[in-house]
Amino acid sequence: MATILRQHAEQLFAQELEELTKSDSEKRPANWKLSPQAVVTYLVGGTLKNGFEVSPKYIGSRRLMEIAVATLTTDRGLLLYGLPGTAKSWVSEHLAAAISGDSTLVIQGTAGTSEESIRYGWNYARLIAEGPSSKALVETPVMRAMQDGKIARIEELTRIGADVQDTLITILSEKSLPIPELNTEVQAIKGFNIIATANNRDKGVNELSSALKRRFNTVILPVPDTIEEEIDIVRRRVASFEKIMELPAEAPALHEIRRIVTIFRELRSGATADGKTKIKSPSGSLSTAEAISVMNNGLAMAAYFGNGQLTAADLSAGILGAIVKDPVQDKLVWQEYLETVIKTRDDWKDIYRACRDLNA
Repeated sequence: MATILRQHAEQLFAQELEELTKSDSEKRPANWKLSPQAVVTYLVGGTLKNGFEVSPKYIGSRRLMEIAVATLTTDRGLLLYGLPGTAKSWVSEHLAAAISGDSTLVIQGTAGTSEESIRYGWNYARLIAEGPSSKALVETPVMRAMQDGKIARIEELTRIGADVQDTLITILSEKSLPIPELNTEVQAIKGFNIIATANNRDKGVNELSSALKRRFNTVILPVPDTIEEEIDIVRRRVASFEKIMELPAEAPALHEIRRIVTIFRELRSGATADGKTKIKSPSGSLSTAEAISVMNNGLAMAAYFGNGQLTAADLSAGILGAIVKDPVQDKLVWQEYLETVIKTRDDWKDIYRACRDLNA
């Protein structure tokens, strides 16, 4: 039997969701699998009454998760907003899994996303043969979520054209989806809501109209406050990746994770960790997600082209690829940081040599 590369959240954490369901004695909104309190526990982790440990999916402010979950009990949609790589999609998926038991009702926003992708489409062969009918209708994830009382997810809402974005206004305000071709409508049943994610950093971003903004409650997901928090996020996600991919490599030392996170945080903030040296920032976001990607790539290098033990040489290409997005401007920023910061740190000589050799 083929092994699934990436399981959905409700499959990967099925045991945790089952244990939470058993121990959940709080009131649940209509069609919710868990109470709001249990959903927050699923997201931030905790110990249940029977001693079962729920792993944290989001490491950060518990209050932010409480606000997000509370929003989904109201008639307003939830907009998770922040810089790229701040776990917006991750949180969106886990919210849908905990609330609806189904995180698959998702629309990926792009510049080419059309109204039909959000509202409904048609099976044109059937439409031509039979004319407009319910059998010729092609349901979208949003329509199915409305009919089943579940959470629909829209990724990268600001990548969608403004005129298409506004398709959501009627759905969010009236909780109905008109189908004029059939002289009918789909009315949402209790439990339905929309979680959208958006960022304002990427090129091609389309601002949301004021009318649409009013239909959402916005929760801004920040970059991790402390280096320890960010290290913990990277450590957990890398361990999960290593387990799923079954890499024949040793788990990375915390020291290696700390160095990568330190590099990213310093370049992101424009100053060294001790605050003594100002440095230039590259054009990329250097998010926690990119730090995770660098570590995962390094593990793959160590597993298949090394001795199974992660080294600076395994990480160097990933570091360079994450930082140097602009081959001219970012390369100068990186070389300056390499020579003025990394070179001066005694226990970083291996990273300096590996990155310098790659630059040569």
